[in-house]
Amino acid sequence: MSMAVVGMIAGMALAFAGYFGGFGAFVLVAALGAVGFVVGRFLDGDMDFGDFFRVRERRR
Repeated sequence: MSMAVVGMIAGMALAFAGYFGGFGAFVLVAALGAVGFVVGRFLDGDMDFGDFFRVRERRR
């Protein structure tokens, strides 16, 4: 499935949640979608758990 189709489906889900459930439902669906995205990246192997805790080095 292309990313455009995935984005369209996500946008439609947010629109339905916002229309029928109000702003709280919109925020809940958006937050759960973000969590699902991160979990999916972990399961695909594109992201490592240490990416959240790794200190970035500053170069000057």
